[in-house]
Amino acid sequence: MTPGLEPILGIDYDRTGITVGIVHFGVGNFHRSHQAMYLDKLLRVDKARDWGICGVGVLPPDGRMRDALRAQDLEYTLVERHPDGSTPATRIGSIVEYLYAPDELGAVLERLADPATRIVSLTITEGGYNISDTTGEFDVTNPAIVADAIPGAAPATVFGIVVAGLRLRRERGIAPFTVMSCDNVEGNGHIAKGSFTAFARLVDPELADWITEEVHFPNSMVDRITPVTTDDDRRWVLERFGVEDAWPVLCEDFVQWVLEDDFPLGRPPYEHVGVQLVGDVRPYELMKLRLLNASHQGMAYFGMLDRYQFAHEAATDPQIVALLQGYMDGEATPTLEPVPGVDLAAYKSGLIERFANPYVRDTLGRLATDASDRIPKFLIPVVRALRADGAPAPLSAAIVASWARYAERYFDGEELPFLDRQKGAVRDAVDRQRTDPVGFLRNSDWFGDLADDAGFTSDFVEVFQSLSTSEDPRSTLARILGE
Repeated sequence: MTPGLEPILGIDYDRTGITVGIVHFGVGNFHRSHQAMYLDKLLRVDKARDWGICGVGVLPPDGRMRDALRAQDLEYTLVERHPDGSTPATRIGSIVEYLYAPDELGAVLERLADPATRIVSLTITEGGYNISDTTGEFDVTNPAIVADAIPGAAPATVFGIVVAGLRLRRERGIAPFTVMSCDNVEGNGHIAKGSFTAFARLVDPELADWITEEVHFPNSMVDRITPVTTDDDRRWVLERFGVEDAWPVLCEDFVQWVLEDDFPLGRPPYEHVGVQLVGDVRPYELMKLRLLNASHQGMAYFGMLDRYQFAHEAATDPQIVALLQGYMDGEATPTLEPVPGVDLAAYKSGLIERFANPYVRDTLGRLATDASDRIPKFLIPVVRALRADGAPAPLSAAIVASWARYAERYFDGEELPFLDRQKGAVRDAVDRQRTDPVGFLRNSDWFGDLADDAGFTSDFVEVFQSLSTSEDPRSTLARILGE
């Protein structure tokens, strides 16, 4: 080690003999801090040499990841940022192949058809499953889906590509791989099965029946706060560890994976590296989605309206902490199922501590990305459960109102972070809100019939109007919290 540099745990296993057993769609920072990290741990104890990862890029931005990883032999640096300031770093080598589907479709399909491929895993984001948040139906009118369903078309979506791979396996008499969703979606395995089967039914009903009967889609809950990599991060890794890495990953020290044990063709022995293999993931996923992910939304908009940039800034603001604690204790927790082996009080206090880690430097802008996908999946189910029992959801309504006000200020021309795949629909909601007190709530894909719920709309309107009449969100928070 060069004097003055921090140590880094190198790759201590021979990568040349590792064969691909997992094909992963969506090789971003989270996958590399989570699933690829777990497999790297197994490789270090010689327990997964036939389970190497082949990453697959589908979208145009994935070309950058291909170039970055290939230039460094598919290795990368993973740095854990602990609350005490320590920064253990590891070189990860579990990704042994990377294919970019727009340029290498044939190779991707053959990799999917290879009998050695037994798992296809996904981190394609909450909004990547092409479904309506209200109906849960696969959107067959999506132009990309329509194009992929044309007979003889070269598939360009993850649905078209995976289904084409399954078709090849069926034609060749090869048992189907397991499809493992690792996205923050309630019942992600069920959602994945619905989406891939629906696409298959567009192109080949018999293939769709075969997928329904033969392909397994285990549910999972995944957790690790992993920010976007910045140029400052790249410079820091070089200066601290002496490693020039085009795309390092910096993440928190906490990590969790709860996985339904449903893999007919086998799986890596994940239990040896801390993965919880269970029969029913649902209690764990509800806990994580409704507590952690929904709280991220609570932090994001009130935090940015108060001109905070980073999650740790918002998570050390007493008012925002009180909002999150009130939401988690009073609204989210009553909607949860018993979670085996988990102390919920400790879990919730641990979340605040994780959010407040100043070294992770997760941006509120990242947490707010694609709110039109996240709020309907993380927060609105809490509202529905409470309202079905006749219970109020004032803090959930306040979080939705903070999103609406933040979006309004963005579309009014303020320079604020904003990235949403449904940007046009958000703009439409903001425009309706200008003349209708509950106009923002009239997007039924996001909110269903909540615009007609007098109790919820009353809480929403009160907070939205308060945020609109004052540039200082702290006065609104004080009113919400009864200060």
